[in-house]
Amino acid sequence: MSGSDSDGVLGKRPEELTEADIIYDWNALERRGSLFKHKVSFFDETLRDGVQCPSVVDPKIEDKIKLVHLMNDVGIDHVDIGLPGAGRRAQEDVLELGREIRDSKLHIQAACAARTHLNDVRPIVEASQKLGMPIEVMAYIGSSPIRLYAEDWSLEVMLRRSAEAIDFGVRNGLKVTYVTEDTTRSRPEVLAALFRNAIEHGAHRLCLCDTVGHATPDGIKNLIQWTRNFVSSMGVSVGIDWHGHNDRGLGVTNTIHALEYGADRAHGTVLGLGERVGNASLDQVLVNLKLLGELPGHDLSKLLLLCRLTAKACHVPIPYNYPLVGSDAFRTATGVHAAAIIKAEKKGHAFLADRIYSGVPAGLFGREQEIEIGHMSGESNVLYWLRKRHIDPEAELVARILGAAKGTDHLLTEDEVLQVIKEHRAESAKSADSAGKTG
Repeated sequence: MSGSDSDGVLGKRPEELTEADIIYDWNALERRGSLFKHKVSFFDETLRDGVQCPSVVDPKIEDKIKLVHLMNDVGIDHVDIGLPGAGRRAQEDVLELGREIRDSKLHIQAACAARTHLNDVRPIVEASQKLGMPIEVMAYIGSSPIRLYAEDWSLEVMLRRSAEAIDFGVRNGLKVTYVTEDTTRSRPEVLAALFRNAIEHGAHRLCLCDTVGHATPDGIKNLIQWTRNFVSSMGVSVGIDWHGHNDRGLGVTNTIHALEYGADRAHGTVLGLGERVGNASLDQVLVNLKLLGELPGHDLSKLLLLCRLTAKACHVPIPYNYPLVGSDAFRTATGVHAAAIIKAEKKGHAFLADRIYSGVPAGLFGREQEIEIGHMSGESNVLYWLRKRHIDPEAELVARILGAAKGTDHLLTEDEVLQVIKEHRAESAKSADSAGKTG
């Protein structure tokens, strides 16, 4: 390609351009078809694992109901509605949320967490019977050597407790997922005994947990392949879940790898809420899979609302640089960046402006590019800002605003810019009045 007339070289009008015309995608260079050869689903842990975060407020039931509706709307398949074994409030919330899912005929399916203990599984069975609807039992037990050592558990005790909990749930007509905590640091011989026991007693899924965020993609590949081979050797059809945490900052990456390597259900929380540094951010997983073309049927237009309501209901501030929903996600005050966005818009195609300095197209998720004015801005920033607000960008006003910006160490707020405009207009009016009197 030579010269500056890219439209001419491409031979297409702006409205005819596709993403492939203007972006070379190294991500897809050797990919042939979908990342997944199997159906995948998503499990939201925000209202159980997420609210275990020490800095999070357990949302009011009214907000939990709204959150479940939004989870349903963005295509999340399953939601953990609580741990009823924790006490009366948890039990009441489980009933309210289950009733809402049932009465509103939501496609999202309810699940509840439980230790592998009858006192935890029984409240789930009772809630299911009261509501007249199924609730999946997520029965968990620690499985790593360090956990067994700390708890003084023997394998025999673990097998017995697991069998009793699974038997009770299955006997009462509920699906049971067997969850091994700290799976990513567990010995294969222990996992083999636990998994075999769980499957023989009726567990329909196995959940592999990276409880302390220990795993890397290589570890996930090894663990999931081993689990798939083990299940295959038993000649049964059992689902495999992945539940990841973000202690190494790999939560989202690991979750996508887990699905690619063979997990068929991915867990996560909105905004990555959870203990320590949190769980895998399910919202970021969905965004990435959408951009990879893996979720053609998912409408993520309400994902922004889901994240914002979660933050408000849990009293958690959204970091300014958080992907998609952070205040700075699509905001720039750098002159070069702003100029490029403005030039792209002048090409007559919003598609260009939304991608020239953004790997995530804002418009796809209900946001837009924002150009601000600060000490690193150029004249184009000021012109854009004024025109966006239908204010005449007269040369003296533009120069005055840019001068004010260069004299600061921060972005000018809207009020600060409007104050400069007010002062400029007042001085212009005064000058005009003086000139009139002189004349």
